[in-house]
Amino acid sequence: MARARLLLVPTLTDMEWVIKPLLEEWAEVASYDAPGVGAEPPVPDFGAEAVARRGLAELDRLGWDGFVLVADEFALPAASRIAVAAQARLQGLALGHARLSNSTDGPRPAINAEVLDAIRTVMRNDPRSFVRQMFRMTGGEELARGYGEDMIDEYMRRVPLELGIPFYDTVAADGVGMAERLTSVQVPRLLAQHKGCLMFTDESFQDAIAALPDARTAAFTDKPSASPEFATLLREFCEGLAPARV
Repeated sequence: MARARLLLVPTLTDMEWVIKPLLEEWAEVASYDAPGVGAEPPVPDFGAEAVARRGLAELDRLGWDGFVLVADEFALPAASRIAVAAQARLQGLALGHARLSNSTDGPRPAINAEVLDAIRTVMRNDPRSFVRQMFRMTGGEELARGYGEDMIDEYMRRVPLELGIPFYDTVAADGVGMAERLTSVQVPRLLAQHKGCLMFTDESFQDAIAALPDARTAAFTDKPSASPEFATLLREFCEGLAPARV
């Protein structure tokens, strides 16, 4: 059987994908930085659409005629756009912190507004602590233990504050239309929850399950992009796809 092909969508940088080495043991894996991050040239309209365009360009560069799309956390709005634009090549969709929007209000918000506000404050006042918490305190401690200050330095070198801070100010707007995009693409889906996550609500995961009842679901103690268990389940998910689509 041919090796699965995975496109990992970033929130801002592919450094977020701590489990990438585990995925590369059994799959062809492509990842990328968002526009304006690292060596990527900036764009005037940075946001989820720009991150999606960069992902589509990566698919074209690779010449893949089939792939599984994988996203976590705030990468979901960009991933939903890639899924629709590349649906003729899309074989499967795996979403961590699965949800249908980035809403912060209403009876069933997807995001805890108080936590999001706290993250914005930390980013502005102590960005180094924000990066440290992202890699260590939100999950994946076993894998992240080997990463020290050098990894934090590299993240801060790659991701300009003038890009990162506005990104977190516009997450609600970036999520508009996500539900329609995710429900319109008819491929096998894997929906994953980060148990105990302070940012994304339990209600948002349940709403995603209700809207996509045929999806495979799972929950993990670590966030999916840093979870060895998610890496294992993703392999099983890919191996379960029809042979002609892997």
